[in-house]
Amino acid sequence: MTEPVSEFRALHHGRAPGDPLVLPGPWDVPSAHAFEEAGFPALATPSAGIAASLGYADGHTPADEMFAAVARITRAVSVPVSADVEAGYGLAPDELVERLLEAGAVGCNLEDSVDGVLLDRRRQADLLAEIRAAAGGRLFVNARVDTYIHGTPDATEAGTEADTIARALLYAEAGADCVYPILAPPESLRRTAAAVAVPLNALGTPADPSATRRLGELGAARITFGPQLQRGAAEAVRVMADRLLGR
Repeated sequence: MTEPVSEFRALHHGRAPGDPLVLPGPWDVPSAHAFEEAGFPALATPSAGIAASLGYADGHTPADEMFAAVARITRAVSVPVSADVEAGYGLAPDELVERLLEAGAVGCNLEDSVDGVLLDRRRQADLLAEIRAAAGGRLFVNARVDTYIHGTPDATEAGTEADTIARALLYAEAGADCVYPILAPPESLRRTAAAVAVPLNALGTPADPSATRRLGELGAARITFGPQLQRGAAEAVRVMADRLLGR
């Protein structure tokens, strides 16, 4: 029987151009059930979506509550689940790995910024290497690159792209299974994908399914949506509330 992490890792490789792995982000058990029943082979929790469901602002969920929410989701479904754990909550690599495995996650998404400030890329690479060593192949590590969110010392378009690629290369060398240059412009995404040997994650748009194919053609092997699906569900509830009030 294939281990869940091996199954999850295999889903990222051998993708045809235009056919990336689509990972919807459940924020609670009912949403996880809905995505599994729809036929998705794996899921990836969004930290902002879970934060909203628990009543916290993005980035302010206590670690214990985040891991508990992830554990409820992993117990509820039979498909592999990766967890967005922001920048790791300040946990030591071995403790972070232990908490993820205890929660039933097969992977994690780790950001390289804290409180809106980019972390030193070499220190981040060292952290990723320590996490990979502690995990011993038991976790799929998706290393998010936040240069297009928070800027770089050289904030020109060329400078940001250069830093993005430099970070992606360092993170891949450190053992990241996937890199995620979130909000990278299309041509930068294409060049980053060409420069980096590991699979690339891109941020998709659920309102435009054709965008998924285009991102795949640019080199993305995996598509996630951040909190967009949770926010869409919340908007649907607001529409129902207005209808109940006859608006």
